[in-house]
Amino acid sequence: MKLINCTINGIETSVPEGTTILDAAREVNVNIPTLCFLNLHDIKMVNRTASCRVCLVEIEGRRNLAPACATEVFDGMKIKTDTLRAIKARRTMVELLLSDHPTDCLVCEKNRDCQLQKLAADLGVRKIKYKGHMSNYKKDSSSGALYRNLDKCIMCRRCETMCNEVQTCGILSAVDRGFETVVSPAFGRPMLDTMCTFCGQCVAVCPTAALTQV
Repeated sequence: MKLINCTINGIETSVPEGTTILDAAREVNVNIPTLCFLNLHDIKMVNRTASCRVCLVEIEGRRNLAPACATEVFDGMKIKTDTLRAIKARRTMVELLLSDHPTDCLVCEKNRDCQLQKLAADLGVRKIKYKGHMSNYKKDSSSGALYRNLDKCIMCRRCETMCNEVQTCGILSAVDRGFETVVSPAFGRPMLDTMCTFCGQCVAVCPTAALTQV
């Protein structure tokens, strides 16, 4: 197996070819925050849509910041995960997510167990400075088993990966485009009108309260 030599925050390391920056950083105990990323080692399933952009890092010689979860290391790569530019970019990403997220944390069922909430606290986000149109979707508890609140969906697409690739049910997918995009059954149908088995695995991987159990 070919090894790739790279440097992360001044720490030299060698990792197998095809390793992402995120995994390489974890090998040398460098923490990079993530939100949409999910690695279920036991079943070898990885969700790395790089949609949340909270794992952005700087790469020497590259103009743009790169998502650590989806960028593979190359020989001689020099990575910086804790620069002011990277930290400010992550904070901006979280602020943008929160700008279209309900502010009902105290009564939310995922309060203190919400990954978005924890990430905001870790990055020192104390207020929502971006104002604009807020999503307002119809809530769905038709199945009697799952409760879907799309206003809290952050498009991490973990549930989509779990539903399609692991459970092979094929119920959830990205619907619409741009600001209107959500993860939903085709044509926005309620869950009761789909072939969903209500296994609850989508709930298990949701980082917010977009999907909860009734």
